[in-house]
Amino acid sequence: MSLMTPTTTLTIFLSLVISIMQQSTSQNKIKNSLMLLFMVSLMPVNPLLKTNLKLTLSSPPLITTATENINISITLDMPSLLFMPIALFITWSIAEFSTWYMYTDPKMNKFLKYLLAFLIAMMTIITANNMYQLFIGWEGVGIMSFLLIGWWSGRSNANAAAPQAIIYNRIGDIGLIMTTAWLMASSSINIQELLSQYETTHTIPMLGLLAAATGKSAQFGLHPWLPSAMEGPTPVSALLHSSTMVVAGVFLLIRLHPILCNSKNMMTICLILGATTTMFAAAAATTHMDIKKIIALSTTSQLGLMMTMIGLNQPALAFMHMTTHSFFKALLFLCSGSFIHSLNNEQDVRKMGGLMKTSPMTASFLTIANFSLIGTPFLSGFYSKDTIIETMMNSHTNSWTLTITLIATILSASYSTKIILTTLTGHPHTNHSTNKEAKATVSPLSRLMMMSITAGTMTKISTLQTTTTITMPKIVKLMALIATLTGMILSKDLLHMTNYSKPRNSNTLNLFFNQLAFFNIPHRTLTMSMLKNSQKTSTELVDLWTLEIWGPKGLMHTLTPMVHLTTQQKNMIKTYMTTFTLTTIICIIMIMP
Repeated sequence: MSLMTPTTTLTIFLSLVISIMQQSTSQNKIKNSLMLLFMVSLMPVNPLLKTNLKLTLSSPPLITTATENINISITLDMPSLLFMPIALFITWSIAEFSTWYMYTDPKMNKFLKYLLAFLIAMMTIITANNMYQLFIGWEGVGIMSFLLIGWWSGRSNANAAAPQAIIYNRIGDIGLIMTTAWLMASSSINIQELLSQYETTHTIPMLGLLAAATGKSAQFGLHPWLPSAMEGPTPVSALLHSSTMVVAGVFLLIRLHPILCNSKNMMTICLILGATTTMFAAAAATTHMDIKKIIALSTTSQLGLMMTMIGLNQPALAFMHMTTHSFFKALLFLCSGSFIHSLNNEQDVRKMGGLMKTSPMTASFLTIANFSLIGTPFLSGFYSKDTIIETMMNSHTNSWTLTITLIATILSASYSTKIILTTLTGHPHTNHSTNKEAKATVSPLSRLMMMSITAGTMTKISTLQTTTTITMPKIVKLMALIATLTGMILSKDLLHMTNYSKPRNSNTLNLFFNQLAFFNIPHRTLTMSMLKNSQKTSTELVDLWTLEIWGPKGLMHTLTPMVHLTTQQKNMIKTYMTTFTLTTIICIIMIMP
């Protein structure tokens, strides 16, 4: 175990770097190497599950300073060794899907290398044992998301969405930089050393970590970039939302959880922030009609659920939901990408319909992924999502967050049912292309579908040999299921009622959720007021005031005419005449008897 684990990890890293550096790598070669690396990454998992060992690998110091010796240090523990095969598996499936989806793209090889670079940056985050390394991976996923979201640079929306992602993340990065600076000054940037002295952590580094996770994992407040990121190609959305980028924020909090867990205030903030995000994103998803945006908001909702678990002091549950979520979310995106491709780039669910007949295989995969997302018993989402809701039901921490999470569960069942009913059933509302389901999509979608069904069961079999005894009332145990069924029934009824109704203007609440709460303030109001102020400054202040007074008028006032220098007369003829007339009149009046 001790020798095999670091060897396999370094092999994976080096192989991915070599794949990127090679000039002309065939698409098949990249796909096959990812498959091989996935197989290799499974080797350390089995001993890990039996022993739960932790292993650290450090290089000699690269930079020696008075306070810190900076070196490359890798930690291989349960979260990193379990998440690595998942990230490789999903990237493998997405890379294979991309070869079909992006077939006409002239820079296909460059695109696949970008995906590999994205994966390397994420693996740097999950294996980092010091804050510098973590920060390099953190910025790596940020810059790769920028490049991939703006891949189709001819589209103005893509050009607007890419900087939006990086700017929102930059706000979060301030928190991470602040935490790193604080730890350098008062503790240690080595995570192992840091966690051994976590009892006396100050509020500032904790707030920094929370800000970093809020930005990267799109929690409420810094959430608008995630739906906008849908402007990138669908494989990018699938990778971004499942196993890279957005889960990095939650992973950071799971890795550094011992710092947070002793502070009740921080736990409460995490809990409230997570619950608010879950409910808000789920409500926003029910108002949107773009299939990719619905799935994107569903990701935000699930990330809120993970944040709630961190707030309830259950990082293991948050990690479990992170792993199961990545499979069905990647499958959802790839299925929607397959539909969008076959409908000539149509993304509006109202214009879809009847896809069950034309694309039966993709339709069944989409249904399975949606059922897994809403927590249908014995699919992978059930094992994490239901456990989370049961844990909350048995917690006395905060009844408000419990209520909000249950509402979010109802809403998530609602929008998932909406996707299934509008896209797969009924009559087609647009011309379907004559292409049959592509053979290239069968294997990646089938693999992800198998994992969406079995990932939870496999986790349960491997880690829980003896089933736990139920020690809760039946209604509490069934609460998650009741909420899910309620959401599905309400969604079906609502769709049935509104399907043939006339279009109406949205009410205020609907608009509030549809426009992502205060989306208009940073993106419209602030920018417009800034532009107007800039315009006023340049025209009124500079033109009318500064240039005129200091320019022509100023020059005119500084020049003294020659006549003024040679005589006392100032050429004020009207004044002279008036004075002369007045004095004459006064004199005449005084002289008169």
